[in-house]
Amino acid sequence: MVKAVFAGSFDPPTYGHLNIIERAQKLFSEVHVVIAVNKNKQHCFSDSERLAIMKELAANWKNVSVHVWDSLIVDYARNIGADALIRGVRNVADFSYEFDLAMMNKGLNPQIETVFLVPDPKFFVLRSSSIKELAAFGGDVSAMGPPIVEAMLKEKFGKLRLCQ
Repeated sequence: MVKAVFAGSFDPPTYGHLNIIERAQKLFSEVHVVIAVNKNKQHCFSDSERLAIMKELAANWKNVSVHVWDSLIVDYARNIGADALIRGVRNVADFSYEFDLAMMNKGLNPQIETVFLVPDPKFFVLRSSSIKELAAFGGDVSAMGPPIVEAMLKEKFGKLRLCQ
């Protein structure tokens, strides 16, 4: 059994995130999707909203569970006995950032491996920040994220216009 952790802010989840999860759950016996809580970041959706969205989106995958974590991801991995961290990379800039992060995590926990997955080409340019910006201007985000995300963004931006 090989357990893996896929951590991110998922603010909001995109089809690209779901593509990585779908593929990872075929490679690993367990995939823990972890909503990373960073008190220094302003999020559009609360921790509990992101958790609820991801739980609904991951419900059909039997070996995927969703959690919230507010500390080092390598500590979460150690606590559950995970062997790998999954990171999605779309381009060279992503890889450069993720490589540095992987080296830091390896220093913190030499037993953990980082596995880089590239999303399917049709999800190549999807960024949560782009989806939020488009939604803020009333644009159509249906091709970028699941219907639950689209509906929640419409509700958020209809009320706040602050989630950028």
